[in-house]
Amino acid sequence: MQFLVDLASSFGTTLRDVAPIVLVLVVFQVLVLRQKLPRLKQIITGFVLVVIGLSLFLVGLNDALFPIGETMASQLTASNVATTEAEVRWTDYMVIYAFAAAIGFATTIAEPPLIAVALKAESASGGAINAWGLRLAVAVGVAVGVSLGCFRIVTGTPLQWYIIVCYVIVMIQTLFASRTIMPLAYDSGGVTTSTVTVPVVAALGLGLASNIPGRSTLIDGFGLIAFASVFPIMSVLSYSLINSKLTKRKRSQTSTEL
Repeated sequence: MQFLVDLASSFGTTLRDVAPIVLVLVVFQVLVLRQKLPRLKQIITGFVLVVIGLSLFLVGLNDALFPIGETMASQLTASNVATTEAEVRWTDYMVIYAFAAAIGFATTIAEPPLIAVALKAESASGGAINAWGLRLAVAVGVAVGVSLGCFRIVTGTPLQWYIIVCYVIVMIQTLFASRTIMPLAYDSGGVTTSTVTVPVVAALGLGLASNIPGRSTLIDGFGLIAFASVFPIMSVLSYSLINSKLTKRKRSQTSTEL
């Protein structure tokens, strides 16, 4: 019964949030472009399916993904005996770092927007960009970023210093990266923080902060998504630089042999 109540509440919230988008599209189509809506039945059907799908997703998010992330973080930190902030040692949370890397990698590989972008990039580049290579590069970046973000939560160090250093590295990489890969690299930071990665990573951060003495769920629990956004940019740019160097080396070896 509670499930139906939650679903109805989620349906109403989703309908309220999606309605302004539909209203803007209809107003521009009818009043600005002065054209009738094409395939009206398909549009209505799609709108209904979107609302139902988002409603079910939000219910699953609140009832499953968030509790799972918080429960796993609580269970993984249960073996640590620290009761005060002074007793917290970052070396006692190696399992947390490994788990964060694994969950960051797995959720990113399964992220639908990343799959779509990778396939489009491979098609647009004529095969020069490998879809699987791009997905793996982004997933490795998220894995490293989320793991480092958990380290930050455990140590309680300021978030801004990590982000500043990361973006300085990104700017340096941008100076040497190919112009064709830069837009894709910067987009990779956005497509990773979507429907699969964000709920799990956010729940992990909140659960971890709530189970470490001296940490605030508001100040320390959030911020993991920032790591999951910037590190894919770094990893894709690194992937491009390494790939270009290997290509140049192969070409030089081929020309030498000839």
